[in-house]
Amino acid sequence: CKKKRSEIEIEKKTKWWKLKKEECCEEFRQKLRQALGGQVVLPDDWETTAEVIRETGRKPRRSGTWTGLKNRQEYKESQCRVKREVSKAKQKAYDELYTSLDTREGQKDLYRLARQRDRDGKDVQQVRVIKDRDGRVLTSEESVQRRWKEYFEELMNEENEREKRVEGVNSVEQKVDKIRKDEVRKALKRMKSGKAVGPDDIPVEVWKCLGEAAVEFLTSLFNRVLESERMPEEWRRSVLVPIFKNKGDVQSCSNYRGIKLMSHTVMLWERVVEARLRKVVEICEQQYGFMPRKSTTDAIFALRILMEKYRDGQRELHCVFVDLEKAYNRVPREDLWYCMRKSGVAEKYVRVVQDMYKRSRTVVRCAVGQTEEFKVEVGLHQGSALSPFLFAIVMDQLSEEVRQESPWTMMLADDIVICSESREQVEENLERWRFALERRGMKVSRSKTEYMCVNEREGSGTVRLQGEEVKKVQEFKYLGSTVQSNGECGKEVKKRVQAGWNGWRKVSGVLCDQKISVRIKGKVYRTVVRPAMLYGLETVSLRKRQKSELEVAELKMLRFSLGVTRLDRIRNEYIRGTAHVGRLGDKVREARLRWFGHVQRRERLAVNTPVLRKQNPAAAGPSLDATGAGTISVCLRMGRRRETNGKELA
Repeated sequence: CKKKRSEIEIEKKTKWWKLKKEECCEEFRQKLRQALGGQVVLPDDWETTAEVIRETGRKPRRSGTWTGLKNRQEYKESQCRVKREVSKAKQKAYDELYTSLDTREGQKDLYRLARQRDRDGKDVQQVRVIKDRDGRVLTSEESVQRRWKEYFEELMNEENEREKRVEGVNSVEQKVDKIRKDEVRKALKRMKSGKAVGPDDIPVEVWKCLGEAAVEFLTSLFNRVLESERMPEEWRRSVLVPIFKNKGDVQSCSNYRGIKLMSHTVMLWERVVEARLRKVVEICEQQYGFMPRKSTTDAIFALRILMEKYRDGQRELHCVFVDLEKAYNRVPREDLWYCMRKSGVAEKYVRVVQDMYKRSRTVVRCAVGQTEEFKVEVGLHQGSALSPFLFAIVMDQLSEEVRQESPWTMMLADDIVICSESREQVEENLERWRFALERRGMKVSRSKTEYMCVNEREGSGTVRLQGEEVKKVQEFKYLGSTVQSNGECGKEVKKRVQAGWNGWRKVSGVLCDQKISVRIKGKVYRTVVRPAMLYGLETVSLRKRQKSELEVAELKMLRFSLGVTRLDRIRNEYIRGTAHVGRLGDKVREARLRWFGHVQRRERLAVNTPVLRKQNPAAAGPSLDATGAGTISVCLRMGRRRETNGKELA
């Protein structure tokens, strides 16, 4: 039977990821040199340079033609021949893949393969239908695109009620130095490769590939932007990608987090500006988020030790965990400029940051295509390299009059914990925080803010916020680590085991593949699964039984990965030795000792908990004074003494 002639045009996107190979980099440089007429220096203006780079990286689009066949017998013979060739090519590709995974160069592809197999194993990979605000399912592409645009346009252009700021602040007018090449090199070095490109379709790999020529061009370009306080219009565009939060209705837009894909060149520019701002602005010690020499472990450890000291003294400790509603998307930009000026930022940099947010536009990229473009006039850019530090500046200024010393107040970006010795005092502090934040456009969530009482006595009551009762809990997941009001860590151990299994399932496509060597499986396990199980355990005192729970779960994962069961009667030592994985208990103890050494070396900084140098509060003694200087090392020494008092620590 004859078929109609049909033509299919095959279009392929630019394969920028191939620039990680040196031969591809050299080929790209030669083509770019030819496009520039044999010159090595890039053009001065951004538009010309960007277009030349895009055209050089874009290979000629091929077009092929499928022709009709004369008879069915010829079709069958061609089909069998093609199947045999495809099967041979597929087997050859798999052989080359598994061979390359055993090499040092191909190990990075291993994690990409694991992510791809994890995505392929999911029931729903793309959601093409979405519910509107009334709960009705939208099926047409036009209606789905309109709904995505409507949701994010409302989310990113809505402000909370706030007081109009009447007081002003003196601007800092000072001379700003020109951007140097070494600043651009440092920013370029900090940029990670292999990330999704923005609307300009120019990844950071291009600038890394071009080397010193790119550094000279970017330095000249950034200096022109700094001098004129105006960046190219193309940099103001972004692409918004909805990412599912893995909870709730998959068809509800509110269960998605929008991440902006911005130009990599803009992110380079932001990193240069951020490095300069960090040298000028001093953030309070209560802020642990995105600060040098600070991490979540500092805050988790400080809170755990504070709770432990109050249990030892048989005294109550009241903690309120404050959650802010859509904090990044609700920051008023007028208050952002005010906080920058109040922090001592030069007016030149304030105007540069204002230009970054001026006339910003975005589109939503969903499963059915891209929406129409819309403006973004409120909040900080999600996915921006500069936004975390700008948010830290805002929180630092808004909380200046209400925050207390650490650990009574600790912040990690918008995660805030307020501690006090009495319920009345913590309730009063919570109200002061609410007033300070909400008068400036932020909003404290009434449903997600929670209260916990450590060593609670009968009839201690609860905390209210503007007459509304705050949810009281016996456990809380603080910065990924579960703390319990009774001081136990059994729930945290179970959460670590569950986190390990979740990580194992994500890479099970690689760990359960019998064609992959055991050595590679062991490396994937050590780099993906084990960190999830060990997170925060250096701050926890483990009993022998709890340590055994972790080791049992680990051995189950290793046996699954190696394809053996207990019926095979293979000893645990052989399983660990084959996978090159040591005992988990030894690894936990190693992490605790590493943390102890880390604290000892930074003892003079006194980053955490001024109260920890004090003695434990007595049951009938006076209340603690929240002043003075102290360090975590005192608590660690106390933890070391505890090892001989009935608890076997990992």
